[in-house]
Amino acid sequence: MTNAIQILEQSITEALHSIYGLSNQKILLQKTKKEFDGDYTLTTFNYTKETKKKPEEIGQEIGDYIISKNPSLKDFNIVKGFLNISFTTSFWCNYLNETVAAKYNGYKKLNSTGKTILLEYSSPNTNKPLHLGHIRNNLLGFSVAEILKANGHTVIKTNIVNDRGIHICKSMLAWQKFGNGETPESTDIKGDHLVGKYYVEFDKVYKKEIQELVEKGLSKEEAEKKAPSIIEAQDMLKKWELGDKDVMTLWQTMNSWVYKGFDVTYKTLGVDFDKIYYESQTYIIGKEIVNEGLKKKVFYKKEDGSIRIDLTAEGLDEKVVLRADGTSVYITQDLGTALLRFKDYPNLNQAIYTVGNEQDYHFKVLFIILEKLGYAWAKECYHLSYGMVELPEGKMKSREGTVVDADELLDEMFETSKQTTQELGKVEGFSNEELNELIKTIGLGALKYFILKVDPKKKMMFDPKESIDFNGHTGPFIQYTHARIKSIIRKANEQNISFEINKSFNDINELERELIKYVFEFEQAVEESGKTYNPAVVANFIYELTKTFNRYYHEHSILKEENKKIQQFRLVLIKQCAQIIASGMHLLGINVPEKM
Repeated sequence: MTNAIQILEQSITEALHSIYGLSNQKILLQKTKKEFDGDYTLTTFNYTKETKKKPEEIGQEIGDYIISKNPSLKDFNIVKGFLNISFTTSFWCNYLNETVAAKYNGYKKLNSTGKTILLEYSSPNTNKPLHLGHIRNNLLGFSVAEILKANGHTVIKTNIVNDRGIHICKSMLAWQKFGNGETPESTDIKGDHLVGKYYVEFDKVYKKEIQELVEKGLSKEEAEKKAPSIIEAQDMLKKWELGDKDVMTLWQTMNSWVYKGFDVTYKTLGVDFDKIYYESQTYIIGKEIVNEGLKKKVFYKKEDGSIRIDLTAEGLDEKVVLRADGTSVYITQDLGTALLRFKDYPNLNQAIYTVGNEQDYHFKVLFIILEKLGYAWAKECYHLSYGMVELPEGKMKSREGTVVDADELLDEMFETSKQTTQELGKVEGFSNEELNELIKTIGLGALKYFILKVDPKKKMMFDPKESIDFNGHTGPFIQYTHARIKSIIRKANEQNISFEINKSFNDINELERELIKYVFEFEQAVEESGKTYNPAVVANFIYELTKTFNRYYHEHSILKEENKKIQQFRLVLIKQCAQIIASGMHLLGINVPEKM
């Protein structure tokens, strides 16, 4: 298909060589700012040194050359060191015709890049249900996976479940002491919620014990170590690592409750995985790696019996990789998980870890240790760090039971979606089944878009009510626009109006030109989003396209347009806009309704 950027780059390259004798120059093109005339802008400051000319003079000479040589280019203007270049209306009309003829959705590549990427996301603990922070993690990971696939990569979506450790033992111990044998079935409580209840219960008892010991004269630090509950939990962890039958049976039972609960939440969110790893398996490999590293003197044993690595030369600190009692720490199991993944997928080109920015230091340490151990693939490990999700009330704390539960939030989104839809009168003509599906689609669209429109690196404030505004920078606004276009298309089909553009037609206005450019530039947005692992690029691109369409819809008639050529062109244009909206939202994991 015709590519405007490639045409411009080639024309400018020829101009630089023909006029100035320059070769292999970097061509810096960007979209022309809205306050100036033009489609794309070339920065000419970069060529002043070689040409010994002023930026404006360079712009004039390049502009004259490319306009005279390329019939696709219409005119140009110069603003200081910026050359603004415009394509002809015929060029844009022909491009639209080509995209429609090719049934082009804006991003599907014909050829694979040959690159295989493993993407980890979710990473839950089996001592509590998923919460709002996990939702951002899952939505970000799933969307990045879809965007990478759209860029031609093979993607393996993985989940690493933290199903062992002291925090797991805390829930187990509390259930053992206070649970009275209750189960998800006997209480009608979702399994992950039931286990999470006892994690919170442990923390309450533990804090009370600490306070009592402090009142007896111990320091807070001493009390935290000597509290009976934490000592019992540590003993249980040792028994677990030794394979104690009773402890293992309890662990397997409670974890099975949690997995069933997780599966329900994942299904509702619309995320999935190609492979799931469990830290109860990978920590064993991690221990073997540590022992091997000890022999190679990558690690050393301290007087207290713990095994460590000194990373002060790298600007970090001394890191424990195995406790004195022989139990593993997070880094131990992460070493094992990394090695297992590259063994499972020998052709793997990259491993991406989707984990919150509070773990930035941890992943610096992990990747450096893997390099020191001699794994060449360590350089291909990347931490996709993202900011925390906060609420107006502040941060969430799992131990204190103040997190925003994922299931409760989803239910709230669906209820808000239902109320908003009813208030706006968008429920007519739907069966109960269709209406329930629409409410779910809008609620999920609101949640996903609100989270994914924010750059992952930034922390964000989540407001459920704001996210579902049909007139704001939201998923429902985009979904409703898509449904509006589909409604126009249905009516056109009912009237047997042709969806073909006359090849000689080029009578388009500025908004139509802008919409065609959005169709063209979508692929670039997908590429940028893939390179930066940032779904917000796609999310905000689709919003800007949607805003422009709504301006166009309010200013120009489509079905009532009397000139048949213009009418047919407009129908083809808006149909392609709907395709781009649907494609973009798909990359965010969001469905768009056919009617609302």
